[in-house]
Amino acid sequence: MKIRKSAAIIASAATLALVLAGCAGDAAPTDPGAGAGGGESEGERLQIALISKGFQHQFWQAVRQGAEEAAAELGVDVTFEGPASETEIDAQLQMFQAAIDRAPDAIGYAALDPEACVSLYEAAAEANIPIVEFDAGCASDYGQNLAATDGVAAGAIAAQNMAELIGGEGQVGIVGHSQINSTGIERRDGFVTEIEANWPGIEIVDIQYGDGDHLRSADIAKAMLAAYPDMVGLYGTNEGSAIGIVNAVTELGLPNGQVTVVGFDSGAAQIDAIRNGVMAGAITQDPIGIGRTVVENAVAAINGESLPEFTDTGSFWYDATNMDEPNIAAVLYQ
Repeated sequence: MKIRKSAAIIASAATLALVLAGCAGDAAPTDPGAGAGGGESEGERLQIALISKGFQHQFWQAVRQGAEEAAAELGVDVTFEGPASETEIDAQLQMFQAAIDRAPDAIGYAALDPEACVSLYEAAAEANIPIVEFDAGCASDYGQNLAATDGVAAGAIAAQNMAELIGGEGQVGIVGHSQINSTGIERRDGFVTEIEANWPGIEIVDIQYGDGDHLRSADIAKAMLAAYPDMVGLYGTNEGSAIGIVNAVTELGLPNGQVTVVGFDSGAAQIDAIRNGVMAGAITQDPIGIGRTVVENAVAAINGESLPEFTDTGSFWYDATNMDEPNIAAVLYQ
């Protein structure tokens, strides 16, 4: 609840009554840093602080777009911030603490490290600030809902398409973006489990992690291709990982199709790579839908409504054959 400040009115005795009468209905200014979360005062808009994993990928800008669209429709205010890259856990935690200190009505959080955030969830609970999660959750029971892609299911879809494209046999590698946060783990494990369970002719020969950085991911992909010259497929688990693989294949001068490249997320670079045949296809999420959902869930949590633990916002395979279809084009972002 925000605290209203009183305004001093200096007037002569002759006009004091008139001034007071004229100002009686005016609203006083508010202090955005005061008070505690959990409610809306009459005449004030709900304040929701959203903290993402980063800003370096187009995915997060699409999430922001969805959040701002929902905020405009619901008549609430949102802030959206994240660290410069998805490796900056401390920077994200500092943003989280700063958000708690501002005492918004709710916080939306996408955890880079599911363990490091637990104490801040406890602080938010003590301040009576509800938390809803998006993309990846924290290892705390306080979060009221996680709006995200089912990463295990999405990883399995990527594996199925990879397997079919390479004819069910050969060596493949994975360039992951994280072995800490849940999205990296789930997208990797969904892929690995599907291959091991249903495609005995395929061998996953290497899994390495580039932190979602396209330069590091390109170096990793080049090293894998040098170590395994018979490799027929590479899977990148996020936008930066996938573009790193695309850049590696391009820089090595490999002909299209020699190595089947499967990616994750969307963005102009991956869309272009699919159109020109360097990449076979990718999994797209619905980042605009994620942004909209987290704001809608935040408002519901503020109002004391019951929310499910998890909202699956969906995942979709796209390639040159379907990317212009209306239902797929709607979840691609550039």
